[in-house]
Amino acid sequence: MRETIFTNFPLILVILTAVTGIIWLIDALLFKRRRNKPEDPILVDYAKSFFPVLLIVLVLRSFIFEPFRIPSGSMIPTLLIGDFILVSKFSYGLRLPVVHTKILETGAPVRGDVAVFRFPSNPRQDFIKRVVGLPGDTIAYRNKILYVNGEEALISGGETYKREGSDDIKPRETRQRYQEQLGDVSHDILLASESTGSIERVWEVPEGHYFMVGDNRDNSLDSRSWGFVPEENLVGRAKYVWMHWSDGILWSRLGNKIE
Repeated sequence: MRETIFTNFPLILVILTAVTGIIWLIDALLFKRRRNKPEDPILVDYAKSFFPVLLIVLVLRSFIFEPFRIPSGSMIPTLLIGDFILVSKFSYGLRLPVVHTKILETGAPVRGDVAVFRFPSNPRQDFIKRVVGLPGDTIAYRNKILYVNGEEALISGGETYKREGSDDIKPRETRQRYQEQLGDVSHDILLASESTGSIERVWEVPEGHYFMVGDNRDNSLDSRSWGFVPEENLVGRAKYVWMHWSDGILWSRLGNKIE
């Protein structure tokens, strides 16, 4: 289940920035003084115009915030289909674009974070889930309840979920909305009324890996089915919804902090 639509935009952005910068530099060092006319050739003029803009976008997107769009419902009710979110790229360490090599340690995921990561089986796809298990943790899932190191993640509430915006819930299906306490983080989850409790499963999270689970618990392909996320696959922490567009703008979503 793909969580963001993949494009090779980082590579394209790096190439365009490098090409425009090189054209500008070569012209400044080799050709500018030899020209009789004060006007720059059109190619150089375009390079000088676009290089600063591309460089700013590259730095902001690679090291500060990166925008993503949510196309699936695995994180409902926290994130809706059509949410446009900002992801903090400096929360889990600064990484070089394209190659993803970490160059500066700035932090690590905390239990309860909503994190974007590159899917372990296909790093060309970006997924978004909630961090449930940290390195060394024991995670269990039994009868729709999470257990972290033997302690139950308490849930409360249980009102019928009122649909907001677009979702992938079938018309005859109903979801119950609960509040789950995951460490120090309280957040909402959805459980399907139609599905039964699950057989107990237990996972030991390896060092350098994380266990990720969707908030729409009965409609999420996550670590319960495909395993752990290596630290090097982390992209950043989801921070804000900056816009929502599905059948139109949902104004109540704009500027919402992601908890």
